Amino acid sequence: MKRRTLLSGLTASSAALLGSNLKAAPEVAFTLNYAPHFGMFKHSAPGGLLEELQFAYDHGFRAWEDNGMGTRPLEDQKAIAAKMEKLEMTMGVVSAKTGIKSLNFASQDEEARQLVLDQIKDTIEVAKRVNAGYMTLVPGQLDPRWPREIQYANCIELLRRAVELVEPHNITLVMEPLNRFRNHPGSFLETVTEGYLVCSAVDHPNCKVLYDLYHQQIAGGNLIPLFDLCRDQIGYLQVGDNPGRKEPGTGEINYTKVFAHVHASGFKGIVGMEHGNANPGIEGEQAVIESYRTVDPGS
Repeated sequence: MKRRTLLSGLTASSAALLGSNLKAAPEVAFTLNYAPHFGMFKHSAPGGLLEELQFAYDHGFRAWEDNGMGTRPLEDQKAIAAKMEKLEMTMGVVSAKTGIKSLNFASQDEEARQLVLDQIKDTIEVAKRVNAGYMTLVPGQLDPRWPREIQYANCIELLRRAVELVEPHNITLVMEPLNRFRNHPGSFLETVTEGYLVCSAVDHPNCKVLYDLYHQQIAGGNLIPLFDLCRDQIGYLQVGDNPGRKEPGTGEINYTKVFAHVHASGFKGIVGMEHGNANPGIEGEQAVIESYRTVDPGS
């Protein structure tokens, strides 16, 4: 019997007494490799970054991601890496911050393209420090002056240059298409199939698509069939429900079905929890954990 099932059968006073006298046993690990981020459990683990990692581990999470890792003090990066190594947790993506609102991957402007490469070089050092195997790239803006085919060619050429930087360090670039309707007007790549096109053309094991199911749901849906069609170029998943970009069960996506399919496919990668909490405080954080227990294939 799972611990949460046991506690649900106790009276409130009995559960409080049990919690005050016994240290809670760690939850069984999730079936899929879900990765929370800092701030998601800040009320439940108010002692700081390392306590939040411990809290997540104790509740079944075995991966983590942090878009802001490159902005954290060096001593924090090292402490996070040491804690995760001790817990045997896997670090997911760190972000190269290549410019959501910039014209870069679609462009032929060499100064803009060199800035992308320099940002990747800087992020390599961060990724190595925290044992991150993935680096997020965002595709920047459409260039209305050029045909789409030319922009795809520009993107492919720049990605080929970028992959030469990360390959020696065993880091995989994951390009994330972003929806234009809700969050990122003017994004060059919007759908997972567009990401598939450029990564297939680069044709390198260190260049893959970051399939964010929240963005794809807004951009056109068809989540499971497109996962299958693009599977060989998908290196990383991120999730959030729609509308609202909160935890599973708060919107229209049937994550029970989606995660069951992902698991059945043999996907062993990281599933980043790139969303907010639907409700505030400790209760909202517990609701996030319970939502993943509900939709996890092993539940």
